[in-house]
Amino acid sequence: MASGFFALLDDIAALMDDVVVMSKITTKKTAGILGDDLAVNAEKATGFLPSRELPVLWAITKGSLVNKLIILPIAFVLSSFLPWAVTLILILGGVYLAFEGVEKVVEFFMPHKHTVVETIKESITEDELLVVEKKKIKSAIVTDFILSVEIVIIALGTVLGKPILFQIAVVTIVSLLATIGVYGIVALIVRMDDLGYKLIKLGGNENNLSAKIGNFLIRALPLVIKGLSVVGTIALILVAGGIFTHNIELLHHVLETIPAVIKDFIFGILVGFVAFLIVELFKKVYKAMKKAN
Repeated sequence: MASGFFALLDDIAALMDDVVVMSKITTKKTAGILGDDLAVNAEKATGFLPSRELPVLWAITKGSLVNKLIILPIAFVLSSFLPWAVTLILILGGVYLAFEGVEKVVEFFMPHKHTVVETIKESITEDELLVVEKKKIKSAIVTDFILSVEIVIIALGTVLGKPILFQIAVVTIVSLLATIGVYGIVALIVRMDDLGYKLIKLGGNENNLSAKIGNFLIRALPLVIKGLSVVGTIALILVAGGIFTHNIELLHHVLETIPAVIKDFIFGILVGFVAFLIVELFKKVYKAMKKAN
């Protein structure tokens, strides 16, 4: 009886070792999408009052965890019974990401005359603050959902053929690490200025090393945020293009002579632009119908 119990413990230990090893391999394979995820979500989490940055980021993080709770069981069921549905969902998500990226590019070159600045100002009322925050949080969670689908599918692809419990363990670990890692780094980025002020106060003297580092962090934050906005937009288009080129057989053999990253960007831009035109056409038709009524 005792020997059987210890044999069971040995089997569990061996299984956990395999899970840890495979989790490391899977994390490496998802590193590219995690980098894009970081850029996109860092850009989404900026533009709030300093006192609201961490609460808003925590709300987005909780939304991301809920996304994973929704995606994981569906992914395991679909991969077992309807594998084609996983690919279809992934491609539709790519269309949304491409549209969002192209929309940002168009807005940069042709800003709307009556566009309201999204950065929340100090003079905003509490009710207006909640409305703007909810809108940005919802947008961030929707984008996170699509990126989470990509992460889960890539992770799942590395353990196909393994026992279902093994798949669940590995993909769940990778998903949790993705959420904690990405939003932990985002939290550090958005609080760079607070760290800078603390270092200045700690140094006391402007010539002190900690004070110099603090001043550097404070001056660098606006540049980092602007840079993340650009990188996040590019990341949206690249992730979308990567989804198309990896999951649509017809595109595998198109533009084979150019680097994969350029190929992904081209397809991301093209699909995003088409989606943007369709959405704009739909808006105009809807407005016309509304006026007619």
